[in-house]
Amino acid sequence: MPAVEGVHILVVDDDVRLRELLRRYLVQHGYLVSLAADAAGAEAALARLAVDLIVLDVMLPDRDGIELTARLRRDWSVPILLLTARGEPEDRIKGLESGADDYLVKPFEPRELLLRIAAILRRVPSGADATGGAVRFGPFRFDPTTLVLEREGAPVHLTAGEAALLKCLALQPGRALSRAELGARAKLTGSDRAIDVQIVRLRRKIEEDPRQPRWLLTLRGAGYVLRTGS
Repeated sequence: MPAVEGVHILVVDDDVRLRELLRRYLVQHGYLVSLAADAAGAEAALARLAVDLIVLDVMLPDRDGIELTARLRRDWSVPILLLTARGEPEDRIKGLESGADDYLVKPFEPRELLLRIAAILRRVPSGADATGGAVRFGPFRFDPTTLVLEREGAPVHLTAGEAALLKCLALQPGRALSRAELGARAKLTGSDRAIDVQIVRLRRKIEEDPRQPRWLLTLRGAGYVLRTGS
């Protein structure tokens, strides 16, 4: 599987052996790789490096990986793939709620890691993704071509998963899309609940009151729909 040229991945894991194995494997497939052993090292690396994706272990010695994800989301929109030994659905949901774009349960096949990384990178904003024109709803403007969301001209940071969902809805405004349809079109993995988590996060960014949404609506028995206009 060819890598996107020049893609830089930061691997954060306190397991020296796994960290080095991931580095070698990703480098073999064309990625640039930097390493960090803990949360402090990850934040230091992000402060000095341009990183396209973070592979982040949940169990770190100085901070829980889910907590770190939430912390990083306040300053960076870089995609995050969580590695976790916790396979329970609630643990995965917590990871998505914190701002992660995807998760992979240990132990995993290296090729699955490549596939997850490639899927996330396909959802990252790219000018080469040619689709329809910009969509406006209230004070917001979303361009499905660049996946850029603006509120009255100011950029609104979206994770790759949030941008992918909004693109699906914006390309067919006024039409309800089921969770299954959204998951397939946005190339998001996980259960229906995982889609709901992404929708909740997106509503927090575009709704004045997420509990009473005006733009991103739920149609009972049909799915989610983006209402456009003012």
